[in-house]
Amino acid sequence: MALTASVKDELARLDIKKSSERKAEVSATLRFAGGLHIISGRIVIEAELDLAASARRIRQYIAEVYGHQAEIIVVSGGGLRRGSRYVVRVVREGEALARQTGLLDGRGRPVRGLPSVIVNGSTADAEAVWRGAFLAHGSLTEPGRSSALEITCPGPEAALALVGSARRLGIVAKAREVRGVDRVVIRDGDSIAALLTRMGAHETLLAWEERRMRKEVRATANRLANFDDANLRRSAQAAVAAGARVERALEILGDDVPEHLRYAGMLRVAHKQASLDELGRLAEPPMTKDAIAGRIRRLLAMADKRASELGIASTEEGVAAEFMDN
Repeated sequence: MALTASVKDELARLDIKKSSERKAEVSATLRFAGGLHIISGRIVIEAELDLAASARRIRQYIAEVYGHQAEIIVVSGGGLRRGSRYVVRVVREGEALARQTGLLDGRGRPVRGLPSVIVNGSTADAEAVWRGAFLAHGSLTEPGRSSALEITCPGPEAALALVGSARRLGIVAKAREVRGVDRVVIRDGDSIAALLTRMGAHETLLAWEERRMRKEVRATANRLANFDDANLRRSAQAAVAAGARVERALEILGDDVPEHLRYAGMLRVAHKQASLDELGRLAEPPMTKDAIAGRIRRLLAMADKRASELGIASTEEGVAAEFMDN
């Protein structure tokens, strides 16, 4: 099951007993998923949800908390929308429910944000607001660099109210407008985990954290592998460059090369991509890395000095530019 559907399914099954939390969740769900319509002179409330369990939950809460009856209408998917949608509709007592849930103020005017009694409620009410908003229009993407928990909002006032509710929970959320649509987004992984816990999506949190840890381990392994590959490439390039310089040094010095330096130089020429450790082990008798490096260094210095005296090119002649840069 996709993470978004998993969160919504878990939240829809969460058992909430406290009346104030139920009211906060209903108000948020109706605000973020619904709207007010005038039909035959009467105010009708409609809330469109993508899970049958969410629709049944909001219908149950409307009946138990406010005493109004709601119907559920199934709208089959078509076009860009796959799957059915579930519209919770309150017709007979629509205006009364709108006033009770804060969709209308005392003068009968639509409220653009969330009612102040909910915004200023307890932290449990703030959790219920986020639960209702997520059931209405929330999404959760896979953990990783672009992971996000996001709520699509009906307007900037509702977005700011949701940001305020997150702040009361100690979570930083950002409101932004994307292509004319107001959204509230949380991208920090720890903040997403904290909010899932606060909303009550504990099972999905475990799955999300497991995927998050797996991706972090894989990313770390990839970084280390790339680091090792880069180091190996640089070492091989340096060894080849050193081999080319040693060949030039042997040409410059000819027979005037001390035998122990010639031996080290010939090892370098014969095994151009070997490391200094490997050259030391190939020597007879074996030598340390420092010993083989010291001999090659003295050979190159001797050859460069001779080249300077003769006015000819040094040992760096003939070394490829890409090797010299490394």
